[in-house]
Amino acid sequence: MSHEHVSNAKRIWTVFGLLSAITIVEVIFGIIKPESLHLNSFLGLSLLNWIFIILTLVKAYFIVYAFMHMEGEKSTLRNAVIWPVIFLVIYLLFILLTEGNYIYGVFKFSTIKWNF
Repeated sequence: MSHEHVSNAKRIWTVFGLLSAITIVEVIFGIIKPESLHLNSFLGLSLLNWIFIILTLVKAYFIVYAFMHMEGEKSTLRNAVIWPVIFLVIYLLFILLTEGNYIYGVFKFSTIKWNF
């Protein structure tokens, strides 16, 4: 049985192009900051921030999928790697948004003033 070297250059450039396109969209949104996205909120966070979070998670998924060679693994191993990360990111976002909203409320509505 002979093993031939298979070039993954096309796949690497495709993933690079996809990640670059997502990054360019993020940068454009960060520069322009459309008022319809920036001034409207959902679950205590602006829609623009939600877009940034979702696009960053999509980029992280493609990095793991392509460059850590998860596409060739069985679905059970992929799920064992991906689902805990998704759960932990959602949990971290929940904690940060809840605690951040509480601290903001303390500083806004109490006698404690912003001293930093």
